[in-house]
Amino acid sequence: MTENVSLKDLLSSGEIVVAPGMFDAFSATLAEQAGFRAAYLSGASIAYTRFGRPDIGLVSMTEVAQTLGAIRERVDLKVVVDADTGFGNALNVMRTVKVFESAGASAIQLEDQTLPKRCGHLAGKSLVPAGEMVGKIKAALDARQSDDTLIVARTDGIAVEGFEPALERAERYVEAGADVLFVEAPRSEEQMAGIIGRFGGRVPLLANMVEGGKTPQKTAAELEALGYQLVIFPGGMVRALAKTAQAYLASLAEHGSTQPFRDRMLDFDGLNALLGTADMLALGAEYDATNFRDEFEGQP
Repeated sequence: MTENVSLKDLLSSGEIVVAPGMFDAFSATLAEQAGFRAAYLSGASIAYTRFGRPDIGLVSMTEVAQTLGAIRERVDLKVVVDADTGFGNALNVMRTVKVFESAGASAIQLEDQTLPKRCGHLAGKSLVPAGEMVGKIKAALDARQSDDTLIVARTDGIAVEGFEPALERAERYVEAGADVLFVEAPRSEEQMAGIIGRFGGRVPLLANMVEGGKTPQKTAAELEALGYQLVIFPGGMVRALAKTAQAYLASLAEHGSTQPFRDRMLDFDGLNALLGTADMLALGAEYDATNFRDEFEGQP
């Protein structure tokens, strides 16, 4: 179980928080068992795994909330939730924040794209006016019940308007009260340094590592040295699982058996150990009816 500290405490600890992307309770369980203290509920990864679709704004607020609820039931990770654009205007943002916070979000990320949004590393995005995004941030802050529920403000301005206008947008979002700043898809180490130079020390900064994306790939240690407090790897697990699944299916098609792939799989007992099946069955047995027989049962 994760120690009883908030994500805000983790971000102020001086050690960068590494949050792998997850998309359901199973992937969240894997992340927690690997020792991570936080994870990122990726809207893109939900689209990939639940619908077999790209990240182009097809996932609804309710579907994210349902996924978050299943994750929170299973793990004690700090969960950063991708809320896309807030799924509408400022009133939609308020509802989204209330629903996600009650479902167990530790942080809620909002972005300044128009609807329908798309992946920050895809072309063809458009933005809402900066003033509209400021209103959404203020609505999110007003809607949350606890100051420990962080509001992450993301701008996709670099891809749409250029680097300097993106920093001006980010400045307004920080002034509006965002708890964490996410300037999406810087395209060079110089741009990353520019973000740190302007905002470092003023607000925790989030870096997004997308394999094959626009941003130079850095390790967590390198990002910490630059001045980032939080790094997400939103689609990494999906990409790893997809490649493994392709290899598994190719082997099964070739051999008509899983035997040649067995050393790359969990067996039946291994999967049940991961899931904690024995512990759950033992817990259920504690409530078995035979343990609560009435003293008069069977008497005439």
